Amino acid sequence: MNERTERAAGVVVRAVGRLPDPVLRVLAGRPHVVDGQRLYPEVQVALRLRRVVRAGEEEDVARARARVAREARLLGDRPQVGRVEDVTVPGTRGPVRARLYQGDPDVPPDGVVVYFHGGGWVLGDLETADPICRAIARHTKLLVLSVDYGLAPEHPFPEGLTDCVDAFRWARGAELWRPGVRLPVAVAGDSSGANLAAVVSNLTRDDDGGGPAFQLLMYPATDLTRAYPSEKLFDGYALAAARLGWYRLRYIPDATLMADPRVSPLLTDDLSGVAPAHVAVAGFDVLRDEGLRYAERLRESGVPVSVQVVTGHVHAWANATAASRHSIEALAEAVRPLVAALRRAADVRGVGDDA
Repeated sequence: MNERTERAAGVVVRAVGRLPDPVLRVLAGRPHVVDGQRLYPEVQVALRLRRVVRAGEEEDVARARARVAREARLLGDRPQVGRVEDVTVPGTRGPVRARLYQGDPDVPPDGVVVYFHGGGWVLGDLETADPICRAIARHTKLLVLSVDYGLAPEHPFPEGLTDCVDAFRWARGAELWRPGVRLPVAVAGDSSGANLAAVVSNLTRDDDGGGPAFQLLMYPATDLTRAYPSEKLFDGYALAAARLGWYRLRYIPDATLMADPRVSPLLTDDLSGVAPAHVAVAGFDVLRDEGLRYAERLRESGVPVSVQVVTGHVHAWANATAASRHSIEALAEAVRPLVAALRRAADVRGVGDDA
């Protein structure tokens, strides 16, 4: 897709998202219902236009990365925020690039959320995560630290995970707003990034400095060892079931590691004491069932957890804020428990404490 075509596609996609509901229902045609869930009309129309926005399921990593970058430009809104700063996180594998966002640098923040982007551990970067991170920063009093962790196949498991753990631990001890002020830290992510956020929460639970104050998991991949019913029900709604295998093969070249809890957090023996969580899934998503099952596992382990099912949307809805009003509403709903948890943690700690 050349630059002119991309701009035209962007205009179309954004225009569709702004149409009144009655018009969208006419354009969408007959309601699409699966498993008791009705696809949102704007999503139904967008899927019809998918060939304009998306160039198929490329098997080449470089082309797939270019496609994801293009989709981020087309579908993601980029609101203005007061602070956007590229930073470097010292990691055990070497420096890790990151980007820090804040809506208003003059307003005392309630905390920090370390954000891990999606993309199957293979695709995505700071630019593709930029719309989500800007949205969170603009509409909350949080600092957002987006992490550019190592991607497979160049950096297979556990290299990218190591970068994420290092980034959380660094943020936990850093003074990211003002000298002398340490803030409570949460983790968040979407899709494979939510997988990483969950694993970081589990691996750092017993740290001397403590694990995250909260974990926001949006349509997380939690079990790479088996297929759940939603994988068949919603194959091809923005994410094809076959694509899951494409990602897994590149992230985990050794199939015997699929059951490692650092890969499949659902298989963690003991989840008690990990960070409170909000799990948000899409109704029409191959990952829906394993996300819901992870929420159940957390609840069974005594972990406070809330669940959000965006019934009429598809995988990666948080990336479509420029094209879907339901994406905007769903992201706002997903972020509320995160904000509340960090605000409570900040009240307990007291802004300005060194602890």
